[in-house]
Amino acid sequence: MKTIMFSHSVWIVGMSRSGKTARLVEQFARWMQDENHDQESFYTKKSRLNNSDRLPKRLYPHRTEGAVLILAANDDNRRELADEIVMATTGKYPVRCKTPLGFFQDEVILFWPLLVQSLKLKAQFPVRLRPETEQELATRLWRPYINEEILRRAGTNEYRLVRRILDLLQLAAYSGTPVEDIGKVLAVALAPQDSDTNLEPEFLSALLLDWRNWCLERGLLSYGIITELYSQYLLTDPHYQQRLTQRYQGILADDVQDYPPVARHLFELLLNDGAVGAFSYNPDGIVRLGLGADPNYMRELAQYCQQETLTASPDGSLADRLTTSMVEIVTEPMTLLSLPEVVQSIQATSRAQLLRQTAEVIVQAIKQGLVEPEQVAVIAPGLDAIARYTLTEILTKQGILVKSLNDQRPLIASPIIRALLTVLALVYPGLGRLVDRDAVAEMLVMLSRGNASGDAFADAVTEDAENIFDEFPVSDRHRVLASVPTIDPVRAGLIADYCFQPHPERPNLLPVTAFDRWDRLGYAATTAYNEIVKWLEEQRSQQELRLIPSPISLLDRAIQRFLWDGTNLAYDQLAALRELLETAQHYWEIDTRLRQIPSDRLGGEVPQNTIAEFMQLLQRGTITANPYPMRLMGTAAKGVTLATIFQYRSIRRSHHWHFWLDASSPLWAKGGAATLFGAPFFLRNRLGEPWTAEDEQLAEEQRLRRILADLLSRVSERVYLCHSDLAVNGQEQLGPLLPLVHACVSVVADGVGV
Repeated sequence: MKTIMFSHSVWIVGMSRSGKTARLVEQFARWMQDENHDQESFYTKKSRLNNSDRLPKRLYPHRTEGAVLILAANDDNRRELADEIVMATTGKYPVRCKTPLGFFQDEVILFWPLLVQSLKLKAQFPVRLRPETEQELATRLWRPYINEEILRRAGTNEYRLVRRILDLLQLAAYSGTPVEDIGKVLAVALAPQDSDTNLEPEFLSALLLDWRNWCLERGLLSYGIITELYSQYLLTDPHYQQRLTQRYQGILADDVQDYPPVARHLFELLLNDGAVGAFSYNPDGIVRLGLGADPNYMRELAQYCQQETLTASPDGSLADRLTTSMVEIVTEPMTLLSLPEVVQSIQATSRAQLLRQTAEVIVQAIKQGLVEPEQVAVIAPGLDAIARYTLTEILTKQGILVKSLNDQRPLIASPIIRALLTVLALVYPGLGRLVDRDAVAEMLVMLSRGNASGDAFADAVTEDAENIFDEFPVSDRHRVLASVPTIDPVRAGLIADYCFQPHPERPNLLPVTAFDRWDRLGYAATTAYNEIVKWLEEQRSQQELRLIPSPISLLDRAIQRFLWDGTNLAYDQLAALRELLETAQHYWEIDTRLRQIPSDRLGGEVPQNTIAEFMQLLQRGTITANPYPMRLMGTAAKGVTLATIFQYRSIRRSHHWHFWLDASSPLWAKGGAATLFGAPFFLRNRLGEPWTAEDEQLAEEQRLRRILADLLSRVSERVYLCHSDLAVNGQEQLGPLLPLVHACVSVVADGVGV
């Protein structure tokens, strides 16, 4: 079918930081400001009538909220784009910017009655599943079918297998593939000898179909189910199409190279109805390929638009000077080229030495005034806990702030969270097996931060009070203990040894006199302990009388009583507490929904079982979503940035100095965690085709080219290639960027300046 070009729509192509977003904002401002335009101007909206009866419908977005559909690739970019539009239009027009998935979710919930009618579902308000809850429920639903034989054939553990299967549903939904057809796609794409699955496609498809139907019967919506409902049922429904085209007369979409194929179906529907669009596309900024994005499929939208190419390079970036030569050195290692002095290397034998030397170079440069902390970024293909801890410890010791982008550590990694879970185990019956002496001791330390008041607390703070911090990691001191705890770790250990009474049903804290030498604890610690015990007894009594509405209420009481003393908590502490409360609230919301179906085999039989399952979910190290909002403010935003390649490219920031950590790691060319299992099978231009070794090699080469071009567009002064001969596991590192290390000047080699 011949495609009609809508000459008033615009397709903007450019490299990173070339002004694409600014051009989109300018286009939006034009749409808004010209109210006296001609009826046939570029933002005329025409009715879907026969050509002879087609009447122009003028676009007045400033009078109709949401008349322009504004989308961004991810949540960070969404907030930035919304802010830029508001500033450019001086706040005159209502702006609602969404991510594609956020828009799909809003539409599914808004038109849920239509879906209930068409799919003959139970009339109940839908509840969205967070990824960790989705994983837990799917595991429990599929456990009768995923036995030891299945896990052996899959060659992985239960957690990873369940996650892979759920990811297939999400990838299929993004590509517009019905869940019923997943088995057909996998049957063609998966070779019989594929060691990553060895499971029948029909078996995987049956599990997903069972999961999808089970969720819809209970009104539970995961990301994959939301996208499938939108693409397969809403977007094809005539009633919804009519409402959609009436609501939106314009489309503004930034970085569409990271959008799923379903977004193109949405855009084409609106464009074919006469809407005007403005799209930006960055061939070097493809980040979410492997997570559902399909840049080649989205690029075909250009045929609907007038095309603009922004050739101006970013102001002061190193892209023009270095991209071509770096790519040539990497692709042809025998090339006799040397890099300019703006690219230097830090070399060491072991990775531990490399981390220390990298931190020392950053400290020296900042102290000499060569660069500010907020102008430095440390970027690595993967930032493990050792790297984050080492860099953070060395830099914070020198008074340099550090900010980790989207550091999604498990909730259980926070001492405050562990303390609150111990409180649950001490108040609710039947949870004694989930708490031990060490957990009780840690709880006493956490809950006694400023717990004793007046002279008691003053007595605890002596001139050498900071010595009690010795048992905590340096990087956790400012984050975990904003004030000196009244019960230090040594006293807490003694109390736990002598006053904690383990019991499967009713673990208990005995009076302090159960410790023969309780006088050694001191007045301040004794007073604080007595207050904690008294509070726990009060909560236990209220729980028995059913005066505590839910465990969320108990968590909130503990936070208000012991952790919130009228002052501002540290940012990381506040984020962890909010994350816990959001996770708990969501978990109990899902549990309440499941309890509405008495025959549901996944619902907890008694409340204590649900609490135990919640605690075990966190104790297994489940990573939960970051609380909203997560934007750093004030001095916390002025630190050295630590990020993985994926995280850094996603937020689309720029810095004066870059430190490319583990420059010789083979992971620079790999997709890693940013590539879901089966992602290539659901690309529209090769749907269901097998993924060969040649395809993988070509994909790695293209990925590496994009990474180099993108990162060099985001640095303006200097790049340090940080290389160690040996990786963490002791293996020699011979990654694709190693020729770059050899082609530049070394400023530090094994701790000796060169």
